[in-house]
Amino acid sequence: MQKWSLNFRLWHWINALVVMGLIGTVLLRKSFLSWRTNSEIIVQKLTEQGIDIVAEEAKIVAKAIRAPMWEWHIILGYALAALVVWRILLFFTQSGRQNYQHLQEENFHKKMVKIGYLVIYATLFFMTVSGLVIHFYETLGLAKDTAHDIKEIHELVYNVLLYFVPLHIIGVFVAENQNEKGILSDMVNGGKQ
Repeated sequence: MQKWSLNFRLWHWINALVVMGLIGTVLLRKSFLSWRTNSEIIVQKLTEQGIDIVAEEAKIVAKAIRAPMWEWHIILGYALAALVVWRILLFFTQSGRQNYQHLQEENFHKKMVKIGYLVIYATLFFMTVSGLVIHFYETLGLAKDTAHDIKEIHELVYNVLLYFVPLHIIGVFVAENQNEKGILSDMVNGGKQ
């Protein structure tokens, strides 16, 4: 029997791409495509050319510039929702159950790693639900202020993923070069039980 089923490996790599895409859109939104920064640039450059524009108009233009990129965030959010459902279903497979069946028998490090993954799965679940609530707040009958409050929490919890991704990559690299040789190739080819 393989250590990691094809189903889980596909989920893992697709999830990695989707999460990286979501993080990328947030980083773009907060940096190069920030409406605050870009609206100031728009006002400044148009003023230099003798064109008068007020800050509110520049804000509308700056938000329109980043809108196509933000659509990708929403599309990737839907993909994450599907991946969260897929992962929940994977918990009920033999491959999914075996990771947590003998948790008490694991050493401290392995317990913390496995509990850490459960925290990440819970984070992904929260990010999915809160993202959908933010996107559909009007349909759900929520006030704009409530959606804004949920958005604030959504953005705060996002930091868990922002820290997890590099820590996960470093952890895999360290494990691969210390006591778990083949951990990366196992996630590609399934490994042996």
